Amino acid sequence: MDFSYSARTEDLLDKLEYFMDSYVYPAERTYDEQVAANDNPHEQPRIMRELQAEARAMGLWNLFMTHDDLGAGLTNLEYAPLAEVVGRSVIGNEAINCSAPDTGNMEILAMYGTEQQKRQWLKPLLDCGIRSAFAMTEPAVASSDATNITSTIRRDGDEYVLNGRKWYISGILDPDCKLIIFMGKSDPEAETYRQQSMILVPTDAPGIEVLRDLPMFGFRDRLGHGEVQFTDVRVPADNMLGAEGDGFAIAQGRLGPGRMHYAMRAIGMAERALELMCRRSLERTAFGGPLADRGVVREWIARSRIEIDQIRLSVLQASWLMDTKGNAAARSEVAAIKVAAMEVAHTVVDRAVQTFGAAGVSDDTVLARMHAITRALQIADGPNEVHLRTIARLEVKKYR
Repeated sequence: MDFSYSARTEDLLDKLEYFMDSYVYPAERTYDEQVAANDNPHEQPRIMRELQAEARAMGLWNLFMTHDDLGAGLTNLEYAPLAEVVGRSVIGNEAINCSAPDTGNMEILAMYGTEQQKRQWLKPLLDCGIRSAFAMTEPAVASSDATNITSTIRRDGDEYVLNGRKWYISGILDPDCKLIIFMGKSDPEAETYRQQSMILVPTDAPGIEVLRDLPMFGFRDRLGHGEVQFTDVRVPADNMLGAEGDGFAIAQGRLGPGRMHYAMRAIGMAERALELMCRRSLERTAFGGPLADRGVVREWIARSRIEIDQIRLSVLQASWLMDTKGNAAARSEVAAIKVAAMEVAHTVVDRAVQTFGAAGVSDDTVLARMHAITRALQIADGPNEVHLRTIARLEVKKYR
C-alpha cells in the first residue's frame, strides 16, 4: 500500500492550508457574530459567501466529488488529507462546498439521478445556489435499522403521496434549502430490503411543516436540525430516485462515502485540539511550572499523538481499499474508521478541554463545540454499535 500524496494533492494541500490560515480561521468568530446578528439565525452569513467566492477563485471547490465532469475528480486517497485539513474548522467544509448533508445528496444525485433531476437539483447544489436536506431518521423508531422506517410513499396516479414524521433533518431550516431527499416505505409487502424508496421533494411542497429546531448538546447549528411533519405531500412520480424499492441500496451508497468523510474530518478536529492543548500547556502555569511539565499532561499529549497517527493510517488504508477494490471490499475498514476516528477525536478534544479548564467549556475556544460534535457523530450516520456489528459479522464470516 502506497499512501504517498499525489502531485495534485500536494498542490491542493498548499492552497488549502493557505486558504485556511488566511481566510477561514480568522473568519470563525465573525461567522458566529454574523449568525447571531441575523434576523434569521439559519441564514447564511455574509462572511461565508465571501469565503466561498475566494475558495472558488482558488480552485478549492467540490473537492469531495470524485466525478471528473462534476467535481475535482480526486480519489478517496487524494481527498483524505484535504478533508483532514478542512475538518480543523467547524466552518471549513461549508467554505469549499464540501459539507453535509449536501455532499451525500450530491453523490446520490450523481449516481442515481436522471438527467432532468441532475439539471434541476444537482447543478444548483454544485454551484451552491441552493442547499438540501436528507430526511431519513424518525423519532418513533430506531432509524439505525433502515428497515424500521415507518414513513410512507404511496403511488396515486402520476404522483406519490408522502406521510410521516422525521427529525434531526440537518439543513432544513436554512432558507436556501430547496430540496429534501425523503426516505419512506413504498411497498410494505416486498422483501425486507426492497420496501423502501427515496424521492425528491421540493421544500415548498404543501404539507411540509417544520415543528421545531433541535439542539445538539445545547448548540444550535446554523443549518438547523429540524423535526418535520410530512402530511399528504404530493410530488410528481418523476421525482423518484432510481426505481421503487431502491431506497435501502441508495442509502447504503450514500452513507458509505459519508462515513469516510466524517472520519477524515475527525482527524482534523483531533489535530486542532492537540495543537490547542500543546499551546495551552506551555502558556498556563500551575503548582510552580507550566502544565507542559506536568506528567499527566505530557501523557495526554503523547497518547493523543499516537492515537491520531494510528487512525490516520487506518483512514488512508480504507481510502486506498475503496479506490483499488471498491466500496464493498472496504466495508469492514470503513465501519472501523467511523467508530475509531470519532472516538479518538472525542478523547483528544476532551483532554484539551481538561487542559483549558474553565475556558475549555466556554465559547472562548472551539473546543466545547468540537466536544459536542464528536460525541453526536458517534450516533449520526449509524451509531458505533451498528458499525461494530458489521465488523464482527464480517470477521466471524471468515471462519464459518
